[in-house]
Amino acid sequence: MFETICDLVPRDGAYPPRARALDLLSRILNGTFYDVLPYQFHDERSPGGEYVPLRQRRPSVRYALCRIVVEDSVALLFSEGHFPTIDCADEDLRAVLADLVRESRLNEVMIDAAIRGSIGSVAILMRVLKGRIYFQVLDTIYLTPHYDPEAPDRLQRVVESYKVPGSVLAAQGYEIAAPEDDYWFRRTWDDEAETWFVPQRVGAANAPPQVDEARSVRHRLGFVPMVWVKNLPGPSASGDSVDGAATFRAAVETSIEIDYQLSQAGRGLKYSSDPTLLIKEPASSDGEIVKGAGNALVVSEKGDAKLLEIGGTASAAVIEYVRTLRELALESVHGNRASADRLSAAQSGRALELMNQGLIWLADNLRISYGQGALLGLARMVIAASGRYALRIGGREVAVLDPTARLSLKWPRWYPLSADDRQKDALTLATLARSGQLSRETAVKSIADTYDIADVPAELRRIAEEAPMAAPAANTETP
Repeated sequence: MFETICDLVPRDGAYPPRARALDLLSRILNGTFYDVLPYQFHDERSPGGEYVPLRQRRPSVRYALCRIVVEDSVALLFSEGHFPTIDCADEDLRAVLADLVRESRLNEVMIDAAIRGSIGSVAILMRVLKGRIYFQVLDTIYLTPHYDPEAPDRLQRVVESYKVPGSVLAAQGYEIAAPEDDYWFRRTWDDEAETWFVPQRVGAANAPPQVDEARSVRHRLGFVPMVWVKNLPGPSASGDSVDGAATFRAAVETSIEIDYQLSQAGRGLKYSSDPTLLIKEPASSDGEIVKGAGNALVVSEKGDAKLLEIGGTASAAVIEYVRTLRELALESVHGNRASADRLSAAQSGRALELMNQGLIWLADNLRISYGQGALLGLARMVIAASGRYALRIGGREVAVLDPTARLSLKWPRWYPLSADDRQKDALTLATLARSGQLSRETAVKSIADTYDIADVPAELRRIAEEAPMAAPAANTETP
């Protein structure tokens, strides 16, 4: 069914094959995949009276399984309680990066990027405007990255090219000669500038593109201010090496089957609520037949009348089949298969991890792409930009940051600890610290996320200041 519906999506040979592959996955993620089908599910006959097959009808019930898996995995990745801390040895740099995360709302940016990038790839653009840092998430359907041949992990330039109706460009202030036609919109990022080009009418002579000087911007950063993120390792749906594997591709066909099965079950229930009347000839009836318990139907001696109903066993079989399909789909993409009905009591954090092990494995793989790759990449770009511009982060001027600083990410636990878990952790850390096998700083770092300790050095200083006062109190309480 997936390929059948894909064939109804118009093809445009002007775009590369990866653009179509990413567009199809984007339609599934956004819930618009069935919009190309011409009929609603209740349309059994076309206006000409012909029977409409199921493959041409839009399902009336849509279970957004693919979207659910993506949002569940991203919630474990960048939600408020799971966002990592950027760590380094330089205390001042660590404070600047913490301010950057709060001021630029980087948490929200990364959630948006991880959701939109689940189709295979996503790009995050950095801009410096009046000394402040801004981040913008860009879809990669119409973006093409070019890497340095001598440094394959370094972007050399990124090209954006897609068709836009002339009326849309005219509304944005462009001088368009034929608003009814389509135009090519082009933009390029390199290590010196963000270059815009004057839109060209589709089908016009292949004249060299003309730079739009009014909209182009020279940033002079010395690098492309963009991070290109491949979603997951593995073959991409586009077959292009610039994209990663989609988060939900393995569940697409099963998800479509679930939608149609549930729609058919709903259709059957509607028919059961309004059964069809069958009359065997010869029969006699005067005027219009009105079905209902209060209306008796009189037939001849050899006649017969019955109500054709659908049994409830068929609906139950469909529900059981759908439940099995859901389990298989979630298993194929490492989704969350835990059921709240099976939880009889509060579970520890470790128990929840074991219950949702598949989903944790998925989020753990995403940490590599969006954490080590994207988040640290954005932090390094900000550090490099401080050498070119006077930045304002957290409401204050920032000095030139150290480009050689080693950055790392501190990820919180997958699930919050219970009171019993926290007590066991405290006893373990206290024992290790007293025996000299663990420093106090490492102990505080290990519980910083649990107790919302934003500044570990400041917390250690407060502990040292309060230690002399705590000792006499402890001696007084001793019998």
